[in-house]
Amino acid sequence: MDAPVVPCHHCGEPVASGHPVTAGDHVFCCEGCAAAAAWIEDADLGSYYRLRSANANRVQPDRLDLDSWDRSELLDEHSRAVEGGREIVLLTDGMRCAACAWLIDRALAREAGVLDTTANAVTGRIRIAWDPARTKLSALLQRLAMLGYRPYLATGDAREQARLSERRRWLLRLGVAGLGSLQAMMLAEALYLDVNATMPLPTRDLFRWLTFLVSTPVVFYSGWPFLAGMARELRARHVGMDTLIASSTLLAYFASLVETIRGGTHVWYDAAVMFVFLLLAARMLEQRARNVATAQVDALARAQPVFAIRERDDGTRESVPPSALRRDDVVCLPAGEGVPADGVLLDGAADFEEALLTGESRPVRRHAGETVYAGTTCRERPARLRVTATGTSTRLSQLAELVDRAQGHRPPLARAADRIGRHFVLTLLVLAVAVYTGWRFYQPERAFEVTLALLVISCPCALSLSVPAVLAAAHGALARCGVLAPRPEALDTLARATDVVFDKTGTLSDGRPARVAVDVFGELGTEAATRVVAALEQDSGHPIATAFADVDARDAATSVVARAGLGVEGDVDGRHWRFGRADWAAGRDDDGALWLGDGERGVARFTLDEKPRDDAAAALAALRAQGMRIHLASGDGDAAVRRLAQALGIDATLARQSPEDKLARVRQLQSEGRIVAMVGDGLNDAPVLAGADVSVAMGEGAPLAQQAADLVATGPSLLRIADAVRIARLSRRLVKQNLAWSAGYNLLAVPLAAAGMVTPWIAALGMAVSSLVVTLNALRLARTSTEMAA
Repeated sequence: MDAPVVPCHHCGEPVASGHPVTAGDHVFCCEGCAAAAAWIEDADLGSYYRLRSANANRVQPDRLDLDSWDRSELLDEHSRAVEGGREIVLLTDGMRCAACAWLIDRALAREAGVLDTTANAVTGRIRIAWDPARTKLSALLQRLAMLGYRPYLATGDAREQARLSERRRWLLRLGVAGLGSLQAMMLAEALYLDVNATMPLPTRDLFRWLTFLVSTPVVFYSGWPFLAGMARELRARHVGMDTLIASSTLLAYFASLVETIRGGTHVWYDAAVMFVFLLLAARMLEQRARNVATAQVDALARAQPVFAIRERDDGTRESVPPSALRRDDVVCLPAGEGVPADGVLLDGAADFEEALLTGESRPVRRHAGETVYAGTTCRERPARLRVTATGTSTRLSQLAELVDRAQGHRPPLARAADRIGRHFVLTLLVLAVAVYTGWRFYQPERAFEVTLALLVISCPCALSLSVPAVLAAAHGALARCGVLAPRPEALDTLARATDVVFDKTGTLSDGRPARVAVDVFGELGTEAATRVVAALEQDSGHPIATAFADVDARDAATSVVARAGLGVEGDVDGRHWRFGRADWAAGRDDDGALWLGDGERGVARFTLDEKPRDDAAAALAALRAQGMRIHLASGDGDAAVRRLAQALGIDATLARQSPEDKLARVRQLQSEGRIVAMVGDGLNDAPVLAGADVSVAMGEGAPLAQQAADLVATGPSLLRIADAVRIARLSRRLVKQNLAWSAGYNLLAVPLAAAGMVTPWIAALGMAVSSLVVTLNALRLARTSTEMAA
């Protein structure tokens, strides 16, 4: 019988049998976790283990080299002067619950020279103010690392501070509205219970004036976002949801004030404050849904190393900020450190952690000549790379830009919901006038109350939230699955897609063609012909170039031009060469192989082969299970396409397809009423990616292909495409449910309110419940994406 698995007391990871680390009554997986727990207990912070709701990070037993954080160039760029010292904002990926933030705050507060510290478990950010004359920043960060919280530089701090400041203002407004609503409802209850009008008038008036006092800050402070929104809408000469909210609130407030002054029969302060409080709560829930995808930008920021090690021409090394790197610089990557810029691996092979950029949980082996991206982590052995892109040109920066762009777009469906909401408001205002006029004839004393209840209960908040809440949650779900949707219409179109057309090389295949055979015909030998092809392919960016990455090209190719669907041509050692299809490169019938020639005569024939991606079969099965028809269109020869199609069970295949041929195939399917999704990664795929109804570019593909695509998969896994289809279809279904709920609610609520069967405060509650329903329905996407990730 197997021994039971014992979890580490600190991080929860299984303790290796036969190698436990014990301290008192507890067992630990390593010396690092044991040391962290011992320090926590000695510092009288043991409550952390009772308070936490998630296990801590495993503590690395080796001390991190954090001395570079004390360098003046880093502090000047990433910290700011405050009274008594300096302040810096950091990121960490180990803060998993509020207890972690509690521990970090108290642990840092015990360090000499710390002026102030704030840890935010939601954003993973830590703000530290310290006196450099009394302690070094590296000493404070070493304390964090010793507890399992590895520090990273935070980018976009100004944006994050603005977002947090705005969130604090909204929380304060919500708190004021909540307290005011409670007090107003308590006072209003006493007035409501006086059904026989036995309360003395001075007491009644006192309750009303007290309600007026607690309602005023709610209406004008807590309700300020709605008042400011109404002002913007009126300046733009259109009425929207904020106009209806603000006018209903002000109407209830000022009408109540008039009735209080003149000693009238009814006041409606409770309706005004409840309206503001419940709407603020709904707005904050919507903001929470929108902030889900923002976490992806912070995760990208964590990937930037503090400093890079640049190799000088004489072989010596220097430590420089990543911003100082330039193209063609040689960078040395220590084991366990992040990659500061995109580059080509120079020698040997190394494993890289690419989970952040691609979602690939296992390390990826990269060989000499292959591209390594900024934001990945060099694993067990050091490596060297030649820089090809820095700063905003890196893949890391491009992904961050795509995330920002995805969150900023408003698709047609959202704009349509806004238009419907505006028309609904205008119709409602006309209806309110008619209801008020009718009640003035029937029961004048109730005319205002009924009209107010009508305006409140039918406020189209749920309608306006229906689409944005779902889209915000959907973008967050896609980001967690490793797909970004920079174009606003992408989700809706993907949900309706019926057919998927795949490219072959680098999409369904692993993108690593291998040379199977080389036949020579003429004066060049096998080695010489291979070197010519390697020179032509060296900078082509096509996956075929990887088949020749191990070849020493010796002579560089000049005047190189890539011919879409044909091959590549250029001059090598004073002679013009073509490499590609037989009819174009060698002047002979196309036989499916790749030929080297001058356009009229071939001198060498290359046979390449490549394997399907490991997850290709599972991904295609998942797409078929969702009712999608699979097509394969490739520029490769018929034999290679047929081999891959048979391996993956694809019936609809087309070989030797130029970009124009692929686009024509997509147009043919579209003419049959099909909605086509195109998946590709190459430069040649850009036209068909732009021409398809919806397109997905693989994350390792050419930048032009990604710019032409509607969605970008951040890594090589094809399973995320099936996940994206599932999320898109669920989001479309949730939008329909939300719109149906909003319509049904108003169809029921408006007649009830117009008939006088609803009081204003109950109307406010009903409106808020309606908004809450659509928001919580949208957040189901977050649970779905978490289940898929698991």
